[in-house]
Amino acid sequence: MAVLTEPGLFLDLSSRFSPSRNDFNSLLVRVQGLEDAMTKTAHRVISYSRVSTADQDPAMQVEEMRELARVRGWKLVEECIDHGVSGSTKRREGLDRVLEAVAAGRVDVVVIWKLDRLGRSLQHLLAVIDIIVEHGVQLVSVRDSIIDTTSSAGTLMLQLIGAFAEYERCILIERTRAGMDRARRQGKSIGRPRVHLDLRAAVILLAQGHSIRETASMLGVSKTTLARRLREVDHKGVHSTTPENLAVRVP
Repeated sequence: MAVLTEPGLFLDLSSRFSPSRNDFNSLLVRVQGLEDAMTKTAHRVISYSRVSTADQDPAMQVEEMRELARVRGWKLVEECIDHGVSGSTKRREGLDRVLEAVAAGRVDVVVIWKLDRLGRSLQHLLAVIDIIVEHGVQLVSVRDSIIDTTSSAGTLMLQLIGAFAEYERCILIERTRAGMDRARRQGKSIGRPRVHLDLRAAVILLAQGHSIRETASMLGVSKTTLARRLREVDHKGVHSTTPENLAVRVP
């Protein structure tokens, strides 16, 4: 084989590069080995399933996730199940184990049966997904085929979900602020209603030897609130127990 490199000058490549069948076979073995190595580094899998009531059986979810791992050649290292736990519950034993494994770097892929198994609240769902993705772990859903961060399309879909959630949050904040501004213009009070606290009773109870905690419990207020109001009165130099001085309004 000759290649024209300069006018009138030919380079004969046949004498310089003539790979044999053994060379090709060696190259194929190396490429296959590289592909296998790349594949194995991302295939430690943990699965998560959840059912809301005790009489429901998560077996179908577990089997389908096992099948997905088998088909893709992934190694299923742990299965986490929350049995009889609502999706609105943020702290769950099974989910906590998944996130612990993610944070510890023991897995490369989290497999779920459906996205709503992680959570029903959009904000909580996105928070869990953020933890998984931030640690460089992939997320794959068996039933939601579009949720698969091992593919570019799946990654894009998660980004779109996050973008819509952020948009929804901003709209909610704008509406809340607009409603508060309107209420203020109408002369309405913003915030929690204030309750009446008569510090005369607190002073009497404290003088009888009751602790701040006991006194606050008897008066139906928090320990922090009672202590803060007593400090405020003391700071103002008020020492009498007249209604004008000790009957105050607290949040």
